[in-house]
Amino acid sequence: MSLRDFGPNELMFILLAARWTIVLALIAFIGGGVLGMVIAALRVAPVGALRWLAAVYIQFFMGTPLLIQLFMAYYGSSLLGYRPDVWTAAALTFCLNGGAFFGEIFRGAIEAIPKGQWEASTALGFRFLRTLRLVIVPQAVRLMLPPAVGFMVQIVKSTSVASLIGFTEVARASVQINTVTFEPVLVFGTASAIYFALCWPLSLLSTRLERRFAVGVARKLEQPLVMSA
Repeated sequence: MSLRDFGPNELMFILLAARWTIVLALIAFIGGGVLGMVIAALRVAPVGALRWLAAVYIQFFMGTPLLIQLFMAYYGSSLLGYRPDVWTAAALTFCLNGGAFFGEIFRGAIEAIPKGQWEASTALGFRFLRTLRLVIVPQAVRLMLPPAVGFMVQIVKSTSVASLIGFTEVARASVQINTVTFEPVLVFGTASAIYFALCWPLSLLSTRLERRFAVGVARKLEQPLVMSA
């Protein structure tokens, strides 16, 4: 027997929790994106040791479950004498995890740039970092954007895992409401609708960017060396 029915107040509680889903996803997207660019640079660096370290990082975070990584950040850090709050643990885990996936996305885009661009930069006396910053990355951005936006969909859906350490977002709010209403179809159907409303526009944007940049990238890669100021 339910303690109360699912009504406007319960719906508002879930909707308000959705803002934390959005905030955590944005933190993961921005933090993971910045870290991913560093990882991608290491993956294509001329120093073998740096490439190896970046590869190990990527394999660890891509080869272990996100939930285990979250538990390690939240519970495992106590072994070092520190117990982070749920926000810190969730943000750190999602940024580190996202950095591995973004790193592979960015690396693929960087390596898609013709080698002639690197050779021309070397002939002009550019070092690795300057070549990457002024020549390669500006051209690779168009290749990076569609899959990066597409991965944002995965980030939004994955935020539900944070509910297992007490982070109140859509999934946890739905569980809390269901325990007093006992209307799982209505409650979790609402949660599904919220996730769909967040993810569908991102999927459309990713597809649109992919179609928009496809022709432009092909033409741009045929051009001679291009440098950004």
